[in-house]
Amino acid sequence: MLSTVLVEHPWLTTAALVVLVVVGPLAGAWLVPRPRVTQVLLGLSLVVVAALTLVPTERELAVGCTVEWGLPRLGAVEAVANLVMLGPVVLLAGVLTRRPLAMLLAGSGLSVLIEAVQALAPALGRSCSTNDWLQNTLGAVLGALLAVVALRLAQRLAQRLA
Repeated sequence: MLSTVLVEHPWLTTAALVVLVVVGPLAGAWLVPRPRVTQVLLGLSLVVVAALTLVPTERELAVGCTVEWGLPRLGAVEAVANLVMLGPVVLLAGVLTRRPLAMLLAGSGLSVLIEAVQALAPALGRSCSTNDWLQNTLGAVLGALLAVVALRLAQRLAQRLA
């Protein structure tokens, strides 16, 4: 259902990317002194990622995994969706732990885990791809960078208030 909506409205993934980049650091800075809210949002974002990647589909696969490498470009629905998917997770985790680099590595590892599950459980009807991992990892890089910006914004705000 989500893929149908995205194919019918390909601008949605690009809009989500723009919102993430513009709103992410501001929301992250606001969340720095609110760890409980951040934990809840992080948990919800992980549930969304699990639903988007591990809920079974009704299709049958001829090929379980593909090896391909390509950078996402605006307008490429699946590529940008994969980019945007882990950005908020890593942003929230980076703000929560104040360790964006470690959360970048964890985000990339999460993508490897998702692709491995998709590869080892063909009954899910999901295909694994090195491209998905690459684009998820680029999204994790973006999320980590946004977390760094959010943490710096929060620090400057705290200094001004002090």
